[in-house]
This record gives sequence, structure tokens and C-alpha cells, in this order.
Amino acid sequence: MTELNEQMGRPDFWDDPKNAQAVGQEQTRLSDKLSAWTKLDTDGEELALLLDFALEENDESQFEDISSQIASLTSELDGYEIRRTLSEPNDFNNAIMDIHAGAGGTEAQDWAQMLLRMYLMYSDRNNFRTQILDRLEGDEAGLKSVTLTISGPYAYGLLRTEVGIHRLVRISPFDSQSRRHTSFASVFVTPEIDDDIVVEINDKDLRIDTYRASGSGGQHVNKTSSAVRITHLPTNIVVQCQDEKSQHRNKDLAMKVLRARLYQLEESKKAAEVKKMHDNKKDIAWGSQIRSYTLQPYRLIKDHRTGHQSGNVDSVLAGDISGFIKAYLLDQAAQVDRAVGQSG
Repeated sequence: MTELNEQMGRPDFWDDPKNAQAVGQEQTRLSDKLSAWTKLDTDGEELALLLDFALEENDESQFEDISSQIASLTSELDGYEIRRTLSEPNDFNNAIMDIHAGAGGTEAQDWAQMLLRMYLMYSDRNNFRTQILDRLEGDEAGLKSVTLTISGPYAYGLLRTEVGIHRLVRISPFDSQSRRHTSFASVFVTPEIDDDIVVEINDKDLRIDTYRASGSGGQHVNKTSSAVRITHLPTNIVVQCQDEKSQHRNKDLAMKVLRARLYQLEESKKAAEVKKMHDNKKDIAWGSQIRSYTLQPYRLIKDHRTGHQSGNVDSVLAGDISGFIKAYLLDQAAQVDRAVGQSG
């Protein structure tokens, strides 16, 4: 913090606007973390004094209110503990999430819809803004795929923990014989890239198609070719957007998603070149099963990477996934600490 303040105080600080902006953003993030910790510390001291006073006076009327304040402070502390582990370059960014139903037809498509609901409710709990850019409805129910943006501080850092395959085991509501089914859906998350990060995209490498949007959206959306599909020919990455009525707006949003995907692709290539993994470290790659949601014959949600689990299935499916996110981030932080200790 002191070093950043010294940099910002130098006469030539603004000679490099891009670096100055980066330093300013980092200073703001650290300042916000410090302010959050100071508030938690102050609130904790005040709450301790209130509790001591209530105990001395044996004033039971205050205990319920103090208990509620303790629960609220504990929740805030959990949130701070999670955020302190987020130190990757893009962790502060907004997130772009893709959910795809696996094989299994209506069962898997309904599961993809359930996951979308879970992440929308999680976002609402954390005051994140969401926008669905593209969705492909299932044949009978649910979704074949959906792309959405989740905007807010640390959205990407928190939700990158969800990348992988999610498995659901339940009695199928679509099976007339009420048999137990296993369904799969994949979740993929990329950071939304800041406008000052240059990702070169040549027009000749793009194929842009327009088509009529499907689903809800009003007569204008459905009767005009406002939806946009962009194919990046060198990588065969395909992005599409049909959320907005304006074709121009849909194209801008699709290009933003494409830039994020290409940036993530390049980052993955770089990481693959320098990555040294421990033998016991699990691969959190596309296609790996990370979590099981079992509704029958018992009710339990378990993360296979950390062992964290919850029997409160309904709460988790209603967006209460912070415990799983926290467990994964703390586990990753512990692995980094161990690796640093071994190398030292």
C-alpha cells in the first residue's frame, strides 16, 4: 500500500496513463480491503462491549438482538475471508458464464435450467447484476445452453470456482415409472476483459451471421434478424447474442464475449507452458466432474475437489453456494502456501 502511494505521488506518474490506471485500480482494491477489515474490527469490538454490558446487567432482552448482529458479522467475515484469497489478475472482473446440458435429453436440459436458477439466485444474494445474452431452449423443458454475464466486484474470482461438470442424481419428474436418473451439465466461466486490454481480432477471421431471435422478447425481436452469431475462423470459437432488440447492440455484446474467450485461450496456453502441478493436485479442466447433487436415495451435495458437503439441498439450489466457493478458494490458497514452503 505504501509503495503504491509513493508511486502515485511521483511527478511522472501520469506519463504512462495505462500503468497509472492499473496502479490506481490496485490502490483502490487494497484500500477497499483495508476499509472492510477496519469496519469488521470496529464492529467486532462494539459487539463485544454490548455483550459484556448485557451479561453484567443480565439483560436478556438484548441477547436476541446481539445474536442477530453476531450472525451478520460472521457472514461479513466469511465474505472478507473469501475475498482475501482472490489475487489473480482478473479476479476483480465481471464474469461470463456458459452452461451446457450434457447427454440425456430433457433430464439434462432441466438440470441446466436448475443450475441457471442457482447462479441467478447466488448473484442476487451478492448484489451482482446479471444479463442473459443467449439461450437455447430445450426440446420439451429446460435449456440446451445459456450464456450470461454476471457483473460486480470479484464476480469472476468467485465464480471461476464453478468451472467443470456438475452431476445431478434424482427421481426423474419426466419418467412415468419414477426411476432414478443421473444428469450432467457443464459450467464454463471466463473473465470479462477490460477495454484497455488489447486482443487483436482481424475482420477477415470473422464470419458474422444474423438471424431471428427465438423465445420471448416481443414482436420486434422475433420478426427482425436482430440476433448475431460470430464465428472466429482460426479457433472455431462461436459466440452469439440475441438478448437485445438492436442488431448493433447484439454484435457489440457478442464481440465482448469473443474477446474474453480469445484472451482466456491465450492465457491458458501460457499457463500450460509454465504450469508445474503436484501429483496429488486434481485437474480442474473442462470435462472434470467437480460436484454431485444427490436428491435420491439421500439428500447431499458434495464437492469432489475439497470434500465440502451440505445436506441442505434446497438452500444450495436456491443460490447458497458460498460455502463451496469458500472451501475451494481456501484449499487452493493452502496448496499455494505449501508449494511456496516446499520451494523455499
